[in-house]
Amino acid sequence: MTSPIIELRDVNKIYSTAAGDFVALKNINLEIEAGEFLGVVGKSGAGKSTLLNMLNGVDDLTSGETLIQTEGASLSIHKLSEDQRASWRGKNMGVVYQSFQLLPMLSLAENVMLPMDLTGNFNPRKAKERALELLKLMELEEHANKLPSFISGGQQQRVAIARALANDPPILVADEPTGSLDSITADHIFDVFTRLVEERGKTIVMVTHDLGLASRFSRSLTIADGELVDAPSEFDRTMMRRRK
Repeated sequence: MTSPIIELRDVNKIYSTAAGDFVALKNINLEIEAGEFLGVVGKSGAGKSTLLNMLNGVDDLTSGETLIQTEGASLSIHKLSEDQRASWRGKNMGVVYQSFQLLPMLSLAENVMLPMDLTGNFNPRKAKERALELLKLMELEEHANKLPSFISGGQQQRVAIARALANDPPILVADEPTGSLDSITADHIFDVFTRLVEERGKTIVMVTHDLGLASRFSRSLTIADGELVDAPSEFDRTMMRRRK
């Protein structure tokens, strides 16, 4: 049997505040297989973003362990220093933010090229070619030289996805990527993720507050008060409806 590409073991995250300790995640145990499109659904404050930060190593955990398969070996990412984690993340994991976080003074192509420049994965000519290839994948190649302020929010989100793919990472994590978009644009973004999983073999973990999206993932979980709860599959929901 192959090991899961991501594994969280007894992960806890506690924030110390002036009002006392706040438990953001409680004993999270989770295995994610390569090629999954996993959705984590929950209300605001349920722990969705904190969970993603445990996956990508942006935040420290209080206890437990995050293991990720990297180059055939299982890596405990929180045992790395912050600089080592940032370097690892740049090469192995794409992060898609709800707020896009595009640099306003760089063109779309330059925004996509930025992760390649930071990791040195491509020479400048190859980096530009790859950026244009990824913008074409997102149906934005004709806007490559525009600044982010000259395109719509949905188009900016697609640029953010292209940037997350710049170094061809096997894993993408997405924090509410459709939360601020209209339904048509959100559907397009969701279709892009689905194609990345089905056609390019990416593993995607997406968090969302939209319960209506649960059936569109290959697997979905619910998070509530920092704890994960298995959500019924579409097959299970169909069988329950037939029994009624």
